[in-house]
Amino acid sequence: MTEPTNDHAANDQPASDQPAASSEPQGAAAADAAMPAAADATLQGGARTATRWVIAAVAALALGVLTVSGLLGPSKAVVVETPPVESARGDGPRTTVCKAESQANLNFTVKDMNGASVRLADYKGKVLLVNFWATWCPPCKAELPGLIELYDQYKDQGLVVLGISGDDDAETLRAFATEWKIKYPMIVGRDENDLLDAYGPIFGYPISVIVGRDGAVCGKHVGPATKEEFEREIKALL
Repeated sequence: MTEPTNDHAANDQPASDQPAASSEPQGAAAADAAMPAAADATLQGGARTATRWVIAAVAALALGVLTVSGLLGPSKAVVVETPPVESARGDGPRTTVCKAESQANLNFTVKDMNGASVRLADYKGKVLLVNFWATWCPPCKAELPGLIELYDQYKDQGLVVLGISGDDDAETLRAFATEWKIKYPMIVGRDENDLLDAYGPIFGYPISVIVGRDGAVCGKHVGPATKEEFEREIKALL
């Protein structure tokens, strides 16, 4: 699993023009006074993304023995109810549902790589494989061929693969999708902090979340998964 890079470096502070005997206490006091404001600023706008990566890196360095899965929790396999259950009104077909602890938050409207609006709520009733990734991430590229094949194979049965890049702009995604012949929806997620938080925390890539037809969070993969792993879980829900 690859942790996102952080390109934001702290600016060097200019040296004080005061004599050394008096400038050091003043500089320390000014730094102490500035720290709360700086901490608040990192929680605003795009800086929230950088904050997530910093927190993850500091935690891992401080504890030494933590792995990414230790920070995020283990992957969760899909477990289905047997036999399938009837619809809530009792007048629909019996549907396979999973044993889930939570419902996916589908109350988001985001932009795809072509600038079109995408409402996640429109996918309710489908089996969703939400893949958080980035074009620079080697493990993400390793699992891409399997995701492409699965979408092509099962889209007519109700599968939707949703690729959400947390770092790339639309132009980069369009070029990458053309090169790799990706046909499933590609979302520009770099400024969608609320979306990333709703399915996260996303401290690294790839992370994949599997959502059942009823909107339940059925499974989660922290790090890359094989096509066979994804296929076994998807087929159980289709």
